[in-house]
Amino acid sequence: MRTTAGTTSPSVLAATADSYRDRGWLVSTTANGISLITDAAVCGIELPEELAEGVHAFMQANGLVGPVITLPGATNREIHLVTGVAKATMALEALRKLGAIIYQDGAGIPLPPTQLSAGSARWAIAPEDCRWTPPVVALAAAVRATTSRRWTARSASVAC
Repeated sequence: MRTTAGTTSPSVLAATADSYRDRGWLVSTTANGISLITDAAVCGIELPEELAEGVHAFMQANGLVGPVITLPGATNREIHLVTGVAKATMALEALRKLGAIIYQDGAGIPLPPTQLSAGSARWAIAPEDCRWTPPVVALAAAVRATTSRRWTARSASVAC
């Protein structure tokens, strides 16, 4: 369910929370909106801004894209929703070394249309626009690929 920025009525907020629950996500509603409570099924990976654009392009080009939340601020923050963290210790450690923030084990992630001090959380890529929620190892592979010289040189030579 797509939502727009601004004040959200309680009935729209409840319906949106229900649509997230229908996906199997554990959510909590607050006065400001909805939070995804990370668990074994889904967590979030916030990438540093300098990695986000290249990773998005790589994931899109390889059919790996999943839900991505944009949080407003001085710089927009993107949180990729992923699965499979329980068996991905090495991938998580590699992502942390590159500056990623990992939201897992009960951490809350604001879901659209949550109101934040700088604006509303919104979908960069909405769940209904994705075929899946990718495993964290796919995101880690995209990060690894986009930080390699070969991908950087190839993507710089592609005309859009």
